[in-house]
Amino acid sequence: MDIEKEINELRIQIDCLPKGCVTKKTINNKVYNYHQWTDESGKRHYDSISIETADMISEAIEQRKRLTGIMKSLLKKIPNIAYNTAGRDLELSSNAIYSDDLKNMAAMAEGLEKRACYDIIEDYLYGNQTDKVCLVYGLRRTGKTTLIRQLILNMDEEVFNKTIYIKATRNDTIASINKDLKTIRNEGFKYIFIDEATLISDFIDSSSLFSDVYAATGMKIVLSGTDSLGFYFASSCELYDRAIMVHTTFIPYSEHARLLKIKSVDEYIRYGGTLKAGELGFEDSEVNSADASFRDDESTRRYIDTAICKNIQHSLSCFEDGGHFRHLKRLYEANELTNAINRIIQDLNHKFTKEVILEEFKSRDLGSAAQMLRAAKSQDNRTDALDNINKEVVVSRLKRILDIYEKDELTQHISVSALEEIKEYLEVLDLIEVSEIKTAKESEEPLEHIIFTQPGMRYCQAEALVYSLMKSSDFKALSEREKLLISQKILDDVRGIILEDIVLLETKKTVSKDEQVFKLQFDAGEFDMVIYNSLTDTCAIFEIKHSREQVKSQWKNLLREDYCVQTEKVYGRITRKCILYTGPSMITKEGLEYKNVEEYLTDLWN
Repeated sequence: MDIEKEINELRIQIDCLPKGCVTKKTINNKVYNYHQWTDESGKRHYDSISIETADMISEAIEQRKRLTGIMKSLLKKIPNIAYNTAGRDLELSSNAIYSDDLKNMAAMAEGLEKRACYDIIEDYLYGNQTDKVCLVYGLRRTGKTTLIRQLILNMDEEVFNKTIYIKATRNDTIASINKDLKTIRNEGFKYIFIDEATLISDFIDSSSLFSDVYAATGMKIVLSGTDSLGFYFASSCELYDRAIMVHTTFIPYSEHARLLKIKSVDEYIRYGGTLKAGELGFEDSEVNSADASFRDDESTRRYIDTAICKNIQHSLSCFEDGGHFRHLKRLYEANELTNAINRIIQDLNHKFTKEVILEEFKSRDLGSAAQMLRAAKSQDNRTDALDNINKEVVVSRLKRILDIYEKDELTQHISVSALEEIKEYLEVLDLIEVSEIKTAKESEEPLEHIIFTQPGMRYCQAEALVYSLMKSSDFKALSEREKLLISQKILDDVRGIILEDIVLLETKKTVSKDEQVFKLQFDAGEFDMVIYNSLTDTCAIFEIKHSREQVKSQWKNLLREDYCVQTEKVYGRITRKCILYTGPSMITKEGLEYKNVEEYLTDLWN
C-alpha cells in the first residue's frame, strides 16, 4: 500500500542521517564539540568533532527528527490496516512465534484468572504513550508467561496480526535482535513480546535500543523474564525513565486465593510466593532434578539456587562486564555466594548481621520448639523429648539438605559490606521488605525487622527440619505421640511467625501515606502490630494468632493498662483492639473483637 511504501522510504532516509545529539564542553577555557549517539548494537559513542562538523551534524540530526515526526504521524494511520500473517516465512535468527503458532501458544491461558497487574500491561499496549517499553519481571512461577498468553489471547484479529513473540536465548545478541526487529518492523508488526530478554548478550548495557530506536517509532515492546535484578539494572541506567515496570514476585494472600481458588491462609503459608504446587522429596535425586517439582516444579534448594542466587550472579556478571560485583567478587569467584545467600534466607526472619553466616549453623526453629514443648501447660502436650535428641546429627542432616556450610568450610572472609549488598539485592528482587520494631521509649531507635515476601520458601525449610528430625535414630526411638507433638509444634511455631509477617507486610503495602505499620515492643512484651494514623493521631493495636481458639490469655498484652498508656503517650488514642486469628469473626459479649485473618487480608486489597 502507498502508506507503507512512504513509511519504508522515510525509514531509508532516516537511517542515512546521524543519530544522537551534539554537545559542548569547556575545558581550560577552550570549547570542545562532541557527537554522542547509540549504535545499532546499543553501544554509546562520544566523538570529538570540529565546529564546522558540529554545525553540519546538528542540522542533519534536526532533519532526522523532522522525518521521524512525519513517520510517526503516518504510523498512527496503520492500525486501520489488517495484516495477514498466515503463511509468512520470516527470515529471523531468533526463536519467533506468530500467526497460528502464536494462537496455539496463547490458547494455553484459556479460562485462567488474571493477575492484578494485567491492566497495567494492557494499558501500555493500547495507550498513546511512545518512547517507552514495558518490563514484566519476577521470580519463577509468578505468572509472567501466563500474563503474556492472556494479553495475546484477548487481542482482536487486527492487533493479533501485528503481534510476534520472541523467546530469547543465550545465543542471541543485541546485534542479532536488532536485525530481527528491523525485519519485523518492515513486515508491519507493531506488538513485540520478548521473553527472557536478559539472556540477550549485552542486554543490560544496551537495552536503550528497544526504547530509543523501536518504541520511539510506535512499536509496543514488552520485555519479560525471571532475571529481576537485570531488569532493575537496565531500568536504572539504559532504560531510565523509559520503562513501565511490572513486578510479579509479590503475590498477596487475596490474589493467591483468587487465582488458585484456595481460600486458606495455611495453604498460602505453604505455597505462597508461587502459583504452582507440587510434591516434596528432599533427598530424592529424581525430585531434585531440573524437571521435577517441589511446590513450584523444583526442589526448594534448586529454586533458591536458580531463581535467586543465579539471578543475582548472572545480572552482576553481565552488568558493566562484571564490574559491579563490588564486595561480592571474592565470594563469587570462590563459589560461595550461593552459600551466603542460602544462609541469609534461612535467617531472614531474625536479625541480619555478619554472624548469620559466620556463626555455626543452628536451627532457631528447633530451639524454639524444644522450649515451648517443655513448658506446655497441658500434660498431654508437654514433653522434654526434644532435649534428648542428638542435635548435632539432626543439624548436620539439615545442613546437607539445605546445602549450607559451616564457618570453617568457608575459604573467603565475608565482610559486613558483602552482607549488606546481598540484602540490597534481595530487596530489589522483592524477596524481602524492611519493616520496623519500635519501642515504647521515644529515645530508643527502632529495630530493623526483615520480612520474607515468599512464605512458602521459608515454610519448606521448616519442613526440611522436621524431615531431618524424623531421620535421626533418637527421634525414631520416641513414642508416636511424642513424634507427632514435636513435628506439629515446630511447624505450628513457624506458621505463627510467618502469619505475623504476612499481616505486617500486606498491611504496610496497603495503608495510606498518613499511616505507619510496625511492631511495638515493651520491656516484657509486645503488640504484634500497630497502625498509627498521623493525620488523626490515633492508632489500632493487634495480636496475631495462628489459632482458631478464643483464649483469654491472648488479650494479656492488649488489655495491659501500662502498655496502653505508654502507647497512647506516643501514638495517640487507641481506637481499636483486635485479635487476628483463623477462627470466625465476632465480637464477644465482653466487647472483645476477633477478626478472621483471611477476611482481614482480603479486605485490605478490596
